[in-house]
Amino acid sequence: MKIFLDTADVKQIEKWKDTGLIDGVTTNPTHLSKAKGNPRKTVLEICKLLPKGEISVEVTEKKPDAVYKQAKAIAKLSKNILVKIPCHRDYYPIIAKLAKERVKMNITLVFTLIQGLMMCKLGVDYISPFVGRWDDIDVDGVDVLYQLRHMIDEYGFETGLLAASIRGVRHFNEAIMAGSDVVTVPISVLEKSTDHLLTDQGIEKFDADWKKLGIRTFP
Repeated sequence: MKIFLDTADVKQIEKWKDTGLIDGVTTNPTHLSKAKGNPRKTVLEICKLLPKGEISVEVTEKKPDAVYKQAKAIAKLSKNILVKIPCHRDYYPIIAKLAKERVKMNITLVFTLIQGLMMCKLGVDYISPFVGRWDDIDVDGVDVLYQLRHMIDEYGFETGLLAASIRGVRHFNEAIMAGSDVVTVPISVLEKSTDHLLTDQGIEKFDADWKKLGIRTFP
């Protein structure tokens, strides 16, 4: 399973890169606006930090023809970029055209099994179901992960399942249990997920017992 960071914070990406656990990054217009500065420069810096990773960069144009041109331009920025395009019916012909031209895509804002099926049929690289936004309207968002996993496996599609809009540790756990190919996680959720009180207590206990021996060097 791949782990992506859901951020455009270059310093945090650099910090987590050193763990060897990060396989890519998902950005969006909101992340890039928070990062400030020149978005193009930020994207290129992230791509350079993770040259073997997969970096998602979202279109900002709205009209289909403009989306197509922008997608092509974004793809040319770096070989490891995945162009993010919203899963809207108006963009289906554009997504189909880009797929035939072998532009790598991560289709975002997927909410239903049928939306996922449409994108798999078009042959995109990833679909990103948004778990947390379902929860925002009191619907269990993880259900769609299980549905999409079953559909992809049942019909032998090659599209990857990328669990997105992860709001907490529970969502992270469910994304793993559902068999997602990728989970993209905010820094705050990743930090919380990798901490555990019992681990900290265990370290303190072992350290206290070892000090009783009075040994300064080991082995």
